[in-house]
Amino acid sequence: MRVQIQPVYHAYEKPTQTVRSIHSLSIRMTTQQNTKWRRLRACRACDMVSAIPVLRPGEHASCPRCGHVLARRHLHPVQRSIALAISALLTLLIAVAFPFISMDTNGLDTQIELPQTAVTLVDVHQPLVALIVSCTAFVLPALYLVGVILMQANVLRRVPRAYSDVIARLFSRLHPWMMADVFMVAALVSLVKLTEIGEVQLGASFWAYCVFAVLLLMTTRSVDIDWLWYRLAGEPPPDTSIRCGINAADQHATGCATCGLVNTISATAANHECGRCGSTLHMRKPNSLEFTWALLITAAVLYIPANAYPMMITTSLGQTHASTIIGGMLELWQHGSEPIAVVIFVASVLVPIIKMLILVVLSLLAKYPGPLTAQQKTRLYRLTELIGRWSMVDVFVVAIMVALIQSGNLMSVLPGPAALAFCAVVITTMLAAMAFDPRLLWDTQGNTHDRE
Repeated sequence: MRVQIQPVYHAYEKPTQTVRSIHSLSIRMTTQQNTKWRRLRACRACDMVSAIPVLRPGEHASCPRCGHVLARRHLHPVQRSIALAISALLTLLIAVAFPFISMDTNGLDTQIELPQTAVTLVDVHQPLVALIVSCTAFVLPALYLVGVILMQANVLRRVPRAYSDVIARLFSRLHPWMMADVFMVAALVSLVKLTEIGEVQLGASFWAYCVFAVLLLMTTRSVDIDWLWYRLAGEPPPDTSIRCGINAADQHATGCATCGLVNTISATAANHECGRCGSTLHMRKPNSLEFTWALLITAAVLYIPANAYPMMITTSLGQTHASTIIGGMLELWQHGSEPIAVVIFVASVLVPIIKMLILVVLSLLAKYPGPLTAQQKTRLYRLTELIGRWSMVDVFVVAIMVALIQSGNLMSVLPGPAALAFCAVVITTMLAAMAFDPRLLWDTQGNTHDRE
């Protein structure tokens, strides 16, 4: 259920049942002293200041201008997150401990466990690719789940902040790099390729990892960072001069990128820190466009060897065959696996190109308004955040194939030089999207009340 926040405010009013029934709240604010304030938030996408109303479980508050979710509430949030995190962690332990996939090729039986997808890459002299695969597939998700359990347990026991605020800072930074769902899609693609070679059987680890991917997604959605920081450090009263419906930067204020608190920035202070979590504050991300352009140029340069060199080198009965990303996709198409070929083409070819092109366009539009509205530009930016990580499908496919097929000259699969280059492309494009500040798009528009 969505609670729409109207952008015109003056003095605090408690929402009535009638107002809530239509999911629309008008919160009026003045500069009167001893006024009970609601929590102010500056939208991370467009920078407009809004007042968060009291939310019931199942409701979320969105920015009235760009639609970015400002806060979300769940029923029994602490118990819910702990239960989901423990369940996900247990399924991950099962996935690591039991066989993942086994294959019978002309009487030659092989099977792998989940950690071997990274360990085998180290054995074939690809330690950086192994590190990326292990971190994104199971190491970082495990650390995230442990952090959720520890922090939510502290909230439940009402233990002082201690290390909980440190964990809370890491949550938003870890989230984009957890790719259990992408790994499962890669496993399904690998199965199609493996069935052409021999008889494949799925182990208990495979099904456990499927459940883990779902539980991890549910756990991340159950964590409400806004509510957690309120429980950890309270809610300091906002500056009475800050008005809603206006950009925070226009009022010499900014929202903390870590905890969301709106802070007033003094023009005379050299360093600005959040009054609640102590994070360094900036009106806009420092050198956002410069970092974005640098990362985009790096990604474009790396994209050339990622497609020109072999992604996978296959040896069968002493004969070696090297296939590039495009070549592997064409082979799948010729062997009747059109849907899998389309998945590889979209994830490995279209997604990186589309993401780089969108970021180039947005970087230009951050200086020149152009024909698009600010809302349309923001939607394009959200698209880059959504699709970027799915390019890792091909890298995970290579990791699984290399781990399972290692029989010397009889049959073996090795990662090609393109594997590391393609990993670098995915990482640099993701970093470019993170470096870009979408609030610049609204600054360029020159109208803080721009609506469709």
